[in-house]
Amino acid sequence: MTRRRLLALGIAALLVAVIVWIGNHTEWAEIPLSIPPEGEARRNPFYAAQRFAEALGASTSREHLVGGARPDAVILVSSWHWTLSAGRRQALEAWVESGGRLVLDQTVIGGSEDLERWSGIGRRQADREQLETLFNDGRPERCRMLRQPGIPADVASRTGYSLCYPGDQSSLRFTGRNPAWSLEDETGLQVVRTRVGRGSVTMINATPFGNRPLFEGDHARLFVAVTQLKRGDEVHFLSEEEHPSLIALAWSYGAPVAVLALATIALTLWRGAVRLGPLAQPPDSARRSLAEQIRGTGQFALRYGHGSALHTAIARALAEAAGRRISGYARLAPDERVAAIATLTGLDSGEITAAMNAGAPRRSRGLRHAIAVLETARRRAVVERRRGGRESGGT
Repeated sequence: MTRRRLLALGIAALLVAVIVWIGNHTEWAEIPLSIPPEGEARRNPFYAAQRFAEALGASTSREHLVGGARPDAVILVSSWHWTLSAGRRQALEAWVESGGRLVLDQTVIGGSEDLERWSGIGRRQADREQLETLFNDGRPERCRMLRQPGIPADVASRTGYSLCYPGDQSSLRFTGRNPAWSLEDETGLQVVRTRVGRGSVTMINATPFGNRPLFEGDHARLFVAVTQLKRGDEVHFLSEEEHPSLIALAWSYGAPVAVLALATIALTLWRGAVRLGPLAQPPDSARRSLAEQIRGTGQFALRYGHGSALHTAIARALAEAAGRRISGYARLAPDERVAAIATLTGLDSGEITAAMNAGAPRRSRGLRHAIAVLETARRRAVVERRRGGRESGGT
């Protein structure tokens, strides 16, 4: 047997030994795991209580607002702010006084004094001695036995209710004479029912009617007791634990206003937005002819300054042309200049003198005539100069 085979057999034996040791020191057991709720049970914390009440012959509904419940119906209130709205609180109180059965659990908050003044039931926190007892005993018992006051212990063990919740040593108090029905434990009253008008108010110092808590202890039997449930009853579960968002409420109660507001905002943003181009297509730019440009420039010079700038420019152009054609033109007197220009161009000297007089008042027709005379003289002087140049070149 080769060395490689011996090594392989040794490794295999080691693996077998490890597997055998794990098998001998391992215990397989089934551990129940709670499956998270799905569907309606995930959204509705009272799904189990509703199905339980319906199985006993009652009709149920879950609501967020006080609706049109029958005068003899049952309303179970949880996760509710008692004084958040005076209107709904007064409607609920009027419904109870007309014969309704109201059940409040530990999650009702706000307005404890108003609630106690109306129903006679309040909540009392644990005193210092009870808290010391709680901490000295360590973790309190998960379930407590509730019994009616004055019932012997042997009878209470058969007729009592096992209430399971993490106790905080608090209890209820009743400020009236005698409650219509109550349950207590070692710390005090935990369930109290009192008559209000033709109806009743029952308060329980716990929250035992949720989807999972309903299956613990005697919570299902306690549910029937606190609601005084009978076949054919109508049970409403009132809660603010889940409520629609502000946007959903705004759309539900004011959809037309919301649509108009959104349309106004959209139009305002559209009107003030930066545009990608002009509002209208710009017209095609047409080029002006040279004659139109000259006429336009002359009309502008005539309108502003009465054409004096144009007359001065023409006179200066004539002087420059004559200076290039007439020898010693700059040293001549004004009359001699006019005579020389008249001799060069063949125009009348008097007409040239009148045209060159810049200070003479003229109307538009006279200005045009003077400019025409000066321009004619300039052109003839230029032509004569060009002719003279060609003749000298030919000679």
